[in-house]
Amino acid sequence: MGRKHSIPYQWGSTSFSVNRDAYQGDINDTSIVYDPPDELKGKINVLDSQGEVMLLAALHLGIPQCSTDREQLKALDALLQAAKPHWASFNSDGAKDVLVSGDAAVGMIWNGFGAKARAEGANIEYAYPRQGYVVWMDNVVLLKDAPNRASAIKFMDFLLEPENIAAVTNYARYAAGVEGVTPHLDPELASQPESVPPADAPAGTFVAVCDQATQEVYDSIWTRLKK
Repeated sequence: MGRKHSIPYQWGSTSFSVNRDAYQGDINDTSIVYDPPDELKGKINVLDSQGEVMLLAALHLGIPQCSTDREQLKALDALLQAAKPHWASFNSDGAKDVLVSGDAAVGMIWNGFGAKARAEGANIEYAYPRQGYVVWMDNVVLLKDAPNRASAIKFMDFLLEPENIAAVTNYARYAAGVEGVTPHLDPELASQPESVPPADAPAGTFVAVCDQATQEVYDSIWTRLKK
């Protein structure tokens, strides 16, 4: 049947942060990850996230998501294979920590994680590539066969109260999808660069859901990349 109902939790973007001690050039370009300058090669952490890595790669090439064009798919595969030797790691859980420690000079990262890394002392800047970047929203759902349904619904109602979801946002450094939350937010969030794109930044792009046959092709490209 698919999803019937959900409530918003947090939303944000996925791009990459760059250590400004390591690189002082223009960072608002996906080539930083997919065709990096010499000083950044071998110092890049990429999220272990197929949808986000491949969407950013597609934006870099200017090809549509879920493409079935053979030449476009070959180009996508070739780009990823050429970029891989310049990447130090695939790491999602430690995406913040490798930037803070300096183990990575570039890190593909969710914007809230990037803000936390900067707050912990990393001299990093979050990029808004001219080719585009990823946006997403996390939602909360109640599974149809979940136990303790009454308690779960109470918790979901709790998360819809502005002051409660604001506490999550203030900690996670993302953005809430509930009206009336602003008075309860940390004022610094209003100017947090990881959450406030510059005026000339493009709009972000959600990861598309491909049909099964097309998704299998993308899965094979990802599997080859991870070998």
